[in-house]
Amino acid sequence: MAMTRRTAGEYLLEKGIITREQLDEARRIQESTGKDYLQVLIDQTIVSERDAYEARAYEMGMPFVDLDRVQPESSAVNVVKEHIAKRYNVIPVKKEGNILYLAMADPSNVMAIEDVRVNSRCVVRPVIAAPGAIEDAIRKAYGGSAVVGDGAAPATTEGSAPMRQQDFKGSVMMDITAYSARGDTEEDEKAVLREAEEGPIVRVANTIIQQAINERASDIHVEPQARNLRIRFRIDGVLHEILTLPKYVQAPLISRYKIMAEMNIAEKRLPQDGRIPIRYQNKDYDLRVSSIPTPHGEKIVMRILDKTSVLLGLNKLGFTPETQARLEELIIQPQGMVLSTGPTGSGKTTTQYSILHKLNSVEKNILTIEDPIEYQLPGIAQVQVNRKAGLTFANALRAFLRQDPDIIMVGEMRDLETAEIAIEAALTGHLVLSTLHTNDAPSAVIRMVDMGVEPYLIAATVTGVLAQRLARRVCQYCKEPREIPAADLRAFGFHIEDPDQMVTIWEGVGCEHCRYRGYAGRVGIFELMVVNAEIAELIVRRAPLSDIKEAAKANGMKELREDGLIKVLEGITTPDEVRRVVFTAGYY
Repeated sequence: MAMTRRTAGEYLLEKGIITREQLDEARRIQESTGKDYLQVLIDQTIVSERDAYEARAYEMGMPFVDLDRVQPESSAVNVVKEHIAKRYNVIPVKKEGNILYLAMADPSNVMAIEDVRVNSRCVVRPVIAAPGAIEDAIRKAYGGSAVVGDGAAPATTEGSAPMRQQDFKGSVMMDITAYSARGDTEEDEKAVLREAEEGPIVRVANTIIQQAINERASDIHVEPQARNLRIRFRIDGVLHEILTLPKYVQAPLISRYKIMAEMNIAEKRLPQDGRIPIRYQNKDYDLRVSSIPTPHGEKIVMRILDKTSVLLGLNKLGFTPETQARLEELIIQPQGMVLSTGPTGSGKTTTQYSILHKLNSVEKNILTIEDPIEYQLPGIAQVQVNRKAGLTFANALRAFLRQDPDIIMVGEMRDLETAEIAIEAALTGHLVLSTLHTNDAPSAVIRMVDMGVEPYLIAATVTGVLAQRLARRVCQYCKEPREIPAADLRAFGFHIEDPDQMVTIWEGVGCEHCRYRGYAGRVGIFELMVVNAEIAELIVRRAPLSDIKEAAKANGMKELREDGLIKVLEGITTPDEVRRVVFTAGYY
């Protein structure tokens, strides 16, 4: 029978380097702060960096190299350029034929391994070494400073500042200068493929991804223009132009991203989808890649999914205590349907996953059908739609009903067939969570009727509808108070007692933390309609939307604009942000 390998902590215990009390305390700190317990032991000078990384190597079943005793071979060092070694804080230690042994602190950094592979044209075998020893080895092997940088995204820790914009641009332009373009973009596929594998293009592609993660961007847009290639990041829901690159970089850079996403680089006439799994700064990310043909070339959009960010508590999404309490009452019901509504990018998936995370327990059988599965939740059976194989939302839902479920999540109700099966599940003793694209909570009823669902079925199953938007948060580091006339908030439902009344709001003036934008992060704005007997009766009678909305307000529903007003008065966001994400024609 195979023996289970001990953890790094148990290895240090066995060697007598730490005590059980020290290990338990370090793990408690890890649970409360998220910091790796080995780093905690290093910071507290309980364990040396060398011992900690030797223990990590043992845990991972990988070789450990002590660079204080082992000198990297010159034949290995010569095949990797100095700026690559400094960029990722790695050092080649040995070369055997076409195999290059690379010392690194984080052997899961696939971007570093790929860059070294392309740069050296060798098969890379990672070995583990202490990061401080790697820096010293780089300084000795290449000379000069071994500071990680050279324009690359720094190996920052959680919460540290990303690379300065000018440094990021300088890094990319340095690599572009090093790249030797072979003519214009109208090249044969073999030439483009060859250039997409060149070191400078690989580094440009990686650096753009790294900087997007550092700036907490949700999407990367690679957009061909008539005379150049524009790079934009969506940060806190707003697009910002980050770079403008020469036109000759377009073909190899887009091909590079398609190669990384395992897409067909020869197909440029049809839309394609792909996926890039990466690990950066000890965190796992998934990039969902989409390409579409445009008159100036293929446009690439990459959605960045942080696999840890979705596991938020409901109390961190921005609910008022009253709204959160009402939502929690809905989701503990054994049956019924709770819908999330809002446009694309309004945080519906995060809310649904946060609900599932709260409900997840050994006693509950939870099944989801999604397109795509954005985050993997432990303990929950998640199914990916596969239309080519005949697996649709409706087919999966039918199978779910034979799987003894307690809770079912349907990624989106897109058609009548899916809606009817979801309703059947809600009627037969299951809690069903799903999403719809509507502007507000009461409109979900009208949308389902338009799909062809009978009103009496909606009234019998839908227990609550949560509409939401995401507004940018005022930067907490540079926010300052400002007095505005209360009349400016009249459209939000603010009740004015005095025509000359002034109200204090908070605005960010811009600082290094928010990159001088005045905003950092986002907060949810919510509208929760709980379906009571009166609303159910209105649904069955096919009452006008205005009647349903008035009944919902009488039942305690705060409209999106009213919830936005609460967050404005609390200094969380600004009136301009609420107008941007909430107000539509007819609101005034």
